[in-house]
Amino acid sequence: MLRGLTAFILIALLLPSCTKEMMEYQGMEGVYFAARSGPYYAAPDSWPYRPYTNVEFVRQPASVTELKISIPVMITGPMKTYDRPFVVEVNPDSTTAVEKVHYEAIERTFIVPANSIYGYIPVTLKRTPDMLTENKKIGLRLVANEHFGLAFPDWKAIPGLGTTSLGSDTAFDATLHTINVSDLMVQPTIWRGSVVVATKVETGLWGAFSRKKLLLMCQLLNLTYQDFDSDVTMSLVLSSLISQEMARYLVNQFNAGTPVKEDDGRLMWCGTVPWSSTIGVPYQ
Repeated sequence: MLRGLTAFILIALLLPSCTKEMMEYQGMEGVYFAARSGPYYAAPDSWPYRPYTNVEFVRQPASVTELKISIPVMITGPMKTYDRPFVVEVNPDSTTAVEKVHYEAIERTFIVPANSIYGYIPVTLKRTPDMLTENKKIGLRLVANEHFGLAFPDWKAIPGLGTTSLGSDTAFDATLHTINVSDLMVQPTIWRGSVVVATKVETGLWGAFSRKKLLLMCQLLNLTYQDFDSDVTMSLVLSSLISQEMARYLVNQFNAGTPVKEDDGRLMWCGTVPWSSTIGVPYQ
């Protein structure tokens, strides 16, 4: 009992000295881009950091012609009790977007507020017709000033957070960031159709993907592109309903003498239409 009490007193006496020896942060006070993205089924705080931000106008209603986004910037070092400015520039070497055409002019100086580790760069993006066929890029780079250096020019991802279904970004310069802006309609996550490789004949519930077909689906059933993002929003029941409604509409249009065709001239195919469709073979 006495031995245990002696040990307890010794630990208590040592604790203050251990506390005094703890060092505060001694590294550079710097800034770095802290944008993150990941799969819908994972919690956002588990998403990895990314050297890019993807903005897809196709996920917005046609009436949306501008989008305002914020690119997060984090600091290394302690918080301060006063506001601190940081500097960012548009990097011409990695920018294909045109100022005042694809985006509004971006200011150069922003603020990390007092008692915060975050600052934000607001960017206003403009929807333009050329985004239907081409991705536009806005490259950003942080610039050192009297308050902040440049942190993590050679970023290494945290193990386990660098690879997701969206790809791997395990090493990059965290002082650079690219905003990718497009209105491209690529095949969504859920597409219940395919093409037979050997014959190029459409099959499945919906056949081959095309922008024209997906837009028609959205029009007929009041859907959005986001509805095709997961099995939760695009259930098998809804998929079957889409197939039925599309087939009914396509047959009615054919019988009315106004057949719906794909860009290569073939009849649009879906579900139970009474014709086959081969990619690249136009309807005669």
